[in-house]
Amino acid sequence: MRVVLVSGGVISGVGKGIIASSAGLLLKTSGLRVTAIKIDPYLNIDAGTLGPLEHGECFVLADGGECDLDLGNYERYLGINLTRDNNITTGKIYQEVISRERKGTYLGRTVQVVPHITDMIQEWILRVAKVPVDNSGETPDVCIIELGGTIGDIESAPFVEALVQLRHKLTRDPDSSFFNIHVSFVPSIHGEEKTKPTQHAIKQMRSAGLIPDLIACRCDNSLENSTIRKIASSCQVDYEQVIGVHDMETVYQVPLLLHEQELLQRLQSGLGLDKLTLSPAVAAQGAALWELWKKTITIPKESAPVQIALVGKYTQLMDSYLSVIKALEHAAMRCRRKLNLVPVDSEHLEPATQKKEPGKYHKAWQSVCEADGVVVPGGFGHRGTEGMIACAKWARENNQNFLGICLGMQVATIEVSRSLCGRPEATSEEWGGESHGSDNWSIVFMPESSKEHLGGTMRLGIRASNFQPDSEWSKLRALYGGGASFNERHRHRYEVNPDQVEELEKAGLRFIAKDESGKRMEAFELKDHPFYVGLQAHPELTSKVTQCSPPFLGLVAASAGMLDEVIDEVKNQKTLVTGVGHF
Repeated sequence: MRVVLVSGGVISGVGKGIIASSAGLLLKTSGLRVTAIKIDPYLNIDAGTLGPLEHGECFVLADGGECDLDLGNYERYLGINLTRDNNITTGKIYQEVISRERKGTYLGRTVQVVPHITDMIQEWILRVAKVPVDNSGETPDVCIIELGGTIGDIESAPFVEALVQLRHKLTRDPDSSFFNIHVSFVPSIHGEEKTKPTQHAIKQMRSAGLIPDLIACRCDNSLENSTIRKIASSCQVDYEQVIGVHDMETVYQVPLLLHEQELLQRLQSGLGLDKLTLSPAVAAQGAALWELWKKTITIPKESAPVQIALVGKYTQLMDSYLSVIKALEHAAMRCRRKLNLVPVDSEHLEPATQKKEPGKYHKAWQSVCEADGVVVPGGFGHRGTEGMIACAKWARENNQNFLGICLGMQVATIEVSRSLCGRPEATSEEWGGESHGSDNWSIVFMPESSKEHLGGTMRLGIRASNFQPDSEWSKLRALYGGGASFNERHRHRYEVNPDQVEELEKAGLRFIAKDESGKRMEAFELKDHPFYVGLQAHPELTSKVTQCSPPFLGLVAASAGMLDEVIDEVKNQKTLVTGVGHF
């Protein structure tokens, strides 16, 4: 068992997730198998009931687990598939301990934080760290653990104690090791780099029982050598144990920055990885991954920009759409284009905004009209949906490239129903459409879901979608490699009303993919349109840095005027669906 713990101090949101993902990537490039665990010290069982504006995006795993967005970073960087157990929350730990107490597992003993909660945390980590997460089916060599929040938070105290105990156990085992990367923040005030916050953070960390093996200092610009020496001296570590992680042009360049500062060598030494014997084939595979990564993220400075408008209802916090943004970035890198992403609040596209704040209304519509393409992502509730419907109508009527995801597919369906099917009051059952009559519900509630219990009751996880026999013309099908089906992750309670599918298709909205029963509409496409596609699934969740999502690639490629070229490449190589990198 080899563990790399990534903890944080001074402030939250300092970039632990990117550093953890980058460290894992560097280990993979040396030929090692890597897994990851995220610890979230909140009481929720998972992130499924947390609002996007409260917590950011809820990332959905292949097994349907609703989890923290950092697990998305791990999957995107490491090319692995994690499970719901890779996200540990206080709620999950206490739920399991209390369940065992109710069954009498503890034989009448008093159940306490120490040892029962801390033992459960360690048991969970040791179990999950051994679960294969890649196509090899083999046990991972290293487990990256990210501890959410900052050291010293009350809610994280049991996890800190458990990790202190775990370090003690592993360091006593000659075949195991434990390496702690502590991420701190070094502010610059009036041009002077301040080390005192980091000194206090390390002091608090040591008092809790954790020992920093490496201090990663987040900063705006490269740290001065004198600052690094001062931090090393004040924090009782060697000069080589302090590195600066300054802001980069993109987060995908962070692994390169850490590689330059020899993080991989320090991890190999600290974890005793030099004792492992890797086959030449495995080592070569790791080296090829590193070369592919560097080639993928390098975009020529003279590359033309492609402008995409993201029309959503949570644009006040763009982390709500993190996977969508990353999928667009991956697609832009694949097309060798610079992404110019313009967030548009869908409420600002509505007549009510035009009356109250005409400036916001006209600015929002200007952004939509000037964009090369539009993506309407998922969401819940009625607020802002009329603006999305108006945007979908504009894109359809003006041959603007359009991609609707989940709610985005639903609002586009409602727009066609209103505009082309003679149902001007068409709506969704989700929005309290009783006054319109159920005949006008173009989107209906899924019978197996629950309106009373919100946690974990949606249609979740990876599902197969089957292309229909008459969809050979489909651009989306071509982007998926021309096969009979595709697999994407879902998260929704509502779906297209199957009773209205026939009239919608007569109006031109072709449902090119359905579920295994043939009753659920999984994807639509307009045949005589440059690119107008909707998916009920969330393809952004499976996009990887070196293997971008086909629907997002289609949107960006169409917006860049190179869709035919990309489709020809897919037909010739079919690498987007096989996972073999080629760019």
